[in-house]
Amino acid sequence: MHFDKQLSRREREIMEIVYARGTATAADIREALHDAPSPASVRKLIQILEAKGHLKHDKDGREHVYRPVKAKQTAARRALSSLLETFFGGSLRDAIATHLTGTSKPLPDAELREIAKLIREAQRDTKTQGGES
Repeated sequence: MHFDKQLSRREREIMEIVYARGTATAADIREALHDAPSPASVRKLIQILEAKGHLKHDKDGREHVYRPVKAKQTAARRALSSLLETFFGGSLRDAIATHLTGTSKPLPDAELREIAKLIREAQRDTKTQGGES
């Protein structure tokens, strides 16, 4: 299985639909896609996602019912890890600094406080596991 392969925009859209629904047929996916391509194109994208190891299917009568291979959280961790390696040399600090100092709109105070809380918790966890702070 190749979880680390990049997903195209359409493949990401399909994965979001399947994650949101839990399971979906090709018709369900096509119906939920914005500006959906032809049914054959949707089926081809689904086949690609199966080949990449992101989806698998069960048969329900004549239909294939698709579901994610990995939990969304696991897939998100892998995608974030790949993004960090590709653009930031594996540095979460550099990624956060880029986001916080970039031209994007400022984060709300509540979100900044939540991020600070998560950092404090990570520091506490590191200390209790015998790591350095």
